[in-house]
Amino acid sequence: MLARAVLQAAEVPYTCAVRWRNRQFDRGRKAIERVGVPVVSVGNLTLGGTGKTPLVEWLARWFRDRGVRVTVISRGYGAEAGARNDEALELEQKLPDVPHVQNPDRVAAARMAIEEFECQVIVLDDAFQHRRIHRDLDIVLLDALEPFGFGHVFPRGMLREPISGLSRASVVALSRANLVDAAERERTKAIVRKHAPAALWLECNHAPRELRSASGAKKGSELFSGNAPSDDSGSRFQENSSDPFFGKPVAAFCGIGNPAGFCRTLEQCRFNVTAFREFPDHFAYQRADVESLAAWATGLPVEAVLCTQKDLVKLGVDRLGPRSLWAVTIGLEIAAGQAEFESRLQRLLTPS
Repeated sequence: MLARAVLQAAEVPYTCAVRWRNRQFDRGRKAIERVGVPVVSVGNLTLGGTGKTPLVEWLARWFRDRGVRVTVISRGYGAEAGARNDEALELEQKLPDVPHVQNPDRVAAARMAIEEFECQVIVLDDAFQHRRIHRDLDIVLLDALEPFGFGHVFPRGMLREPISGLSRASVVALSRANLVDAAERERTKAIVRKHAPAALWLECNHAPRELRSASGAKKGSELFSGNAPSDDSGSRFQENSSDPFFGKPVAAFCGIGNPAGFCRTLEQCRFNVTAFREFPDHFAYQRADVESLAAWATGLPVEAVLCTQKDLVKLGVDRLGPRSLWAVTIGLEIAAGQAEFESRLQRLLTPS
C-alpha cells in the first residue's frame, strides 16, 4: 500500500507537468515550427517498445520506392557520445540508401537534411511528445499486448502522457495486432475512438522474415514465407522446413524496450527456447558482456543463440563461444487500414 501511495503521489506532478507543456503548444505560447517539407511522425503513448522501427522502415521504404527522397530523423536515445544508437544501425543495415540523422534538436536536424540531402519528406522516429516540429501526419503506435501502459502515467504506470493525448493523433496503429484476439482489438479500438474519433485506425503485425548473422549470412526465409500455412496465432512457420534449428533447443536474449514482444515472436515462430536473458533497453554491450553471454551459451545444451536485430548490430559477432548467433529480423504487415493509409501518404506528396 505504501509503495502504491508513493507512486500515485509521484504520478500527479508528472502528469501536471506534461499537461502544462502540451497546453503551451496547443495555445500557441510555444512555437511549432514548419520545416518546408512534409513531416511524418511515428511515436508512442507509452514507455518501452511498441515496434516503431518496423513502421519507420515501412514508411521510408514506401517513399523511397516512389522515387521520393526521404530522411529519417531521431533523437538518438541510448547512443554513446559520437555514436549511432541501435535503431539507426538497424535501419542503416536495412535501408543503406536512406539517410538517418540523429539530433535532439529535430528542427535543426530537419533543416540540415533538407539542405544537405535535398530530402522531400522527413520521417520522425519517436516524436509524438516532441511538439516543437510541425508534422503533417502524426502516427501513434499502441502495443496490443499492453496498449495503455496499465492505465497510469509514469511512474505509477507506463504512459508518457494521459490517454487523452491521443486526440493529437492522425493515425493510431495497433502493433502486434495478431497476438491478441478480435475482441481485444475491438476493446482497444473503442477506447481510442473516445479520444481520437477522427484518427485512422491501423492494425499491424510484426512478421518474422529470416535469421541473419552479423556477417550478413541469411537463413530461414522459407520459415516465414507468405505462402506458408498459418495457425490461429498468425504463425507462418513451416513445420516441414529443413532448417537445422527446427525442434531443437535454442537460447535467446535481448536488450529492447519490450522483451515480452520478442518472446511472443519466438513463440510465434515455434522456436524451442530453453533459456532466455534480458538486458535493459538500448543496452550498450561491452566486451565483458559478450564474454558473459559466450560463457552462458557455452554451458547450455542448445543448437544456437537468437537475439533481435537491434542487439546484433551492436554486438557484431557471429558466434558466442561455440554457438552460432542469429537475429530474427522483423518486417511490418498492415492487416487493416492500409489502403486509406497509403492514400493519406500519397496526399502528402501532392502539392495543394
